[in-house]
Amino acid sequence: MRKAITGHKAVAEAMRQIEPDVVAVYPITPQSEIAEYYAEYVHNGLVRTELVPVESEHSALSACVGAAAAGGRVMTATSSQGLALMVEVLYIAAGLRLPIVMALANRSLSAPINIHCDHSDAYLARDSGAVQIFAENAQEAYDYTIMAQRIAEDMRVRLPVIVNLDGFTLTHTVQPVDLLEDEVVKKFVGEFKPYSPLLDVDHPVTWGPFAMPDYYFELKRAQQAGMEAAPGVFLSVQREFSQISGRRYLGFFEAYRLEDAEYALVVLGSTAGTAKVAVDELRARGMKVGLLKPWLWRPFPAKEVGEALAHVKAVAVLDRAFSFGTMGALFADVASALYPLEKRPILANYIYGLGGRDTTVPELVHVFEELPKIKKTEWALRYIGLRE
Repeated sequence: MRKAITGHKAVAEAMRQIEPDVVAVYPITPQSEIAEYYAEYVHNGLVRTELVPVESEHSALSACVGAAAAGGRVMTATSSQGLALMVEVLYIAAGLRLPIVMALANRSLSAPINIHCDHSDAYLARDSGAVQIFAENAQEAYDYTIMAQRIAEDMRVRLPVIVNLDGFTLTHTVQPVDLLEDEVVKKFVGEFKPYSPLLDVDHPVTWGPFAMPDYYFELKRAQQAGMEAAPGVFLSVQREFSQISGRRYLGFFEAYRLEDAEYALVVLGSTAGTAKVAVDELRARGMKVGLLKPWLWRPFPAKEVGEALAHVKAVAVLDRAFSFGTMGALFADVASALYPLEKRPILANYIYGLGGRDTTVPELVHVFEELPKIKKTEWALRYIGLRE
C-alpha cells in the first residue's frame, strides 16, 4: 500500500497497526500531529488503545511507566523541551527495564526558542539507557517504529527505544511510504508478554525499590547487559522485517558508495539524503567519496563502524548539535571506534544545521573537498553554513 503521507502520518500509522494498550502523550511542535492522528484513530474506534491526555511531558512518560509496569504495551511521542521534561522519567523507565517506544520529532533545545530541527534533544538523552535509532526518511520512520516494538520487548533487551525523525524535514514533508498490511504488522510484533506485571496480584512484585550501595551497582550492570544485547536483537529484527517488507535493512548503518571510498562522511538522519547527492556528484567528477549513515546510534556499534571506515584516508563527522565544551557526540563515538586501529583515518568534526538551518549539496561537496587538505586529526570544531 503505497501512500503519499507525512512522517507524522507514517509514524501514527505504524502505531495504529501495532495498537498499543496505552498511549500517553502531550502535544509539542513539531510532534503534535502524531498525537492528533492517533487521537483520531481512538475516537473513530480504529484502535482499542487507552489514550491518556496529560498536563505535561513529564506526566506523559510517568503515565507510560505506570502502564508498562502494570503490564501494558505502551508508546508515546515528543520533541525538544518535551523530552527535556521527560528525561528524569526516561532514566527511570530504562532503569526499570520498561519497553516503552517513543517517537522523537527532533527539534532544537531552548534558549533561544526555536521550533526547527537539530539533534540536541536526542543528544540530551544519549546516556539515559534508551536505545536510539535514526531515520533518514518517512519510510524508515515507519519501518523502525514497527521494528522498535520488537527490539524493546525482547527479553534480552527490555529497554525504552527512541525512534528519531527530523522535525519538519520529515515530520511535515509528504513522501511516498509503502505501508504493510495491518495483519502483517500485528503478526510481526506479536502479542505482548508482560514481565512481572503489577496487576498480577497472585504473583506480587516490587517495582522502583530503593537500592543501597550493596545492590545499586549490580542493578545498573544488569541494565547495561540489556544494552549489550540490543545490537544482536536489532540485526535479528532487521532481517525478519526485511523478509516481510522486501526492503533491505542489513546492518547497523547504511554504507553508501563506501566500499572503495578514500574520503567519507558520517551523518545521522535526513541530511544523509542530501549527502548522497553530494557523493554522487563528486563520484561523477572522479573523486572516491562515500557515506556512512548510522541507523543504530545507541548502543553505538563501534567495532563495525571502525571496520567500515578503516580503509579511508579522512572522515568528516557531522554533528547537528553542540556538546558544549568538547567535540560533537557523534564525532566522539567515531573517534573511539577508530582508536583501536593501528592506522587510523584523519578525522574532522563539523557542526551543522542547528535550529533547522539548511545544509545544501554544495556545502557538503565543499566538506569533501576540504578533507584531502587536512593533514592530521583535528581537535577543533569546523562549521557548515555559519556566519562568523
